[in-house]
Amino acid sequence: MNSAPFLLQGVCREMLVTRMLRQVVGQMLGSPACGCWTAAPPLRFLGTSPRQIPADTNFHSASFSGTDQPRVLITGGLGQLGVGLANFLRKRFGKDNVILSDIRKPPDHIFHSGPFIYSDILDYKNLREIVVNNRITWLFHYSALLSAVGEANVSLARAVNITGLHNVLDVAAEHSLRLFVPSTIGAFGPTSPRNPTPDLCVQRPRTIYGVSKVHAELMGEYYHYRYGLDFRCLRYPGIISADSQPGGGTTDYAVQIFHDALKNGKFECNLKPSTRLPMMYIDDCLRATLEVMEAPSESLSMRTYNVNAMSFTPEDLAQEVLKHIPEFQITYNVDSVRQAIADSWPMNFDDSKARKDWGWKHEFDLPELVTTMLNFHGSDTRVAHAN
Repeated sequence: MNSAPFLLQGVCREMLVTRMLRQVVGQMLGSPACGCWTAAPPLRFLGTSPRQIPADTNFHSASFSGTDQPRVLITGGLGQLGVGLANFLRKRFGKDNVILSDIRKPPDHIFHSGPFIYSDILDYKNLREIVVNNRITWLFHYSALLSAVGEANVSLARAVNITGLHNVLDVAAEHSLRLFVPSTIGAFGPTSPRNPTPDLCVQRPRTIYGVSKVHAELMGEYYHYRYGLDFRCLRYPGIISADSQPGGGTTDYAVQIFHDALKNGKFECNLKPSTRLPMMYIDDCLRATLEVMEAPSESLSMRTYNVNAMSFTPEDLAQEVLKHIPEFQITYNVDSVRQAIADSWPMNFDDSKARKDWGWKHEFDLPELVTTMLNFHGSDTRVAHAN
């Protein structure tokens, strides 16, 4: 039996399919007839088959409109800020509309407080499935290794903070998400103006955490201008939270001091007493994050903003604690690595653009911060002693 006609028919069919695919791709990327070219989301290729398909060939994006409730995914949700943000957003958008995710097993109270799923940002396919299956429209990307921890494991920090970011950017662009990626005071370096530090200036950080955050800022802005991604970013100062443990950051002394002051009446600080850094209470941080996400796109003159509330030194903080706990004692055992990091960071943030563009205004100054933290941990301490 002569198989040549069947082989010929197969070749013709494959040529026809190839021609059709070229036409489709041509329509996606631009029309040669008019000589124009249109930006399309970046192509991601899945699997190892030689017949690979662009990841954006067949999907249904759920675009967000002001009248709908967003469907929210938070990556790195078990870190210092993720749980607080989830609780804050659930009060606004409903419990079932905010999904917390991480690669770690959550405590019972977090697991039962609202939707929680496993999500590994280094697994692009897993991340994409989560976005599609849950019809996500807003993504808050909090997965990162912080400053001091990152310096102890640079290769892991590079993978999580940079490779993970690339996956998030591609998924967000592919599915028309509104993407928030936090940046940090660590995105600046010793050659940056320190007091105050404006939104736009020389950055040049010297930690892998800072380098990865500058990379995130620039990549996010690039995806915005190149692909139309709705990218939004805030440079957080040191964030002080009452209901979470320190996460390995250089500013974490400003959280640990309250735990130790109430438990032991004393605290050993790993920074010099005169080390001034910008700080913010978590309630202000969460509110700023939601406000910039809800701001009309046309009101944003840039995609990355400084935000600030206060600026103080360990000595300033200790003096304020002494007003509440007269027997409190602070000593200093300077960690050279953390001190070098802090000395390269801003002493004070200029956040005038955020205040002008979308009406940012902080509520907590140093006295309110200390009173709130001591009241929170003081009640916990009294309950523990009673038990």
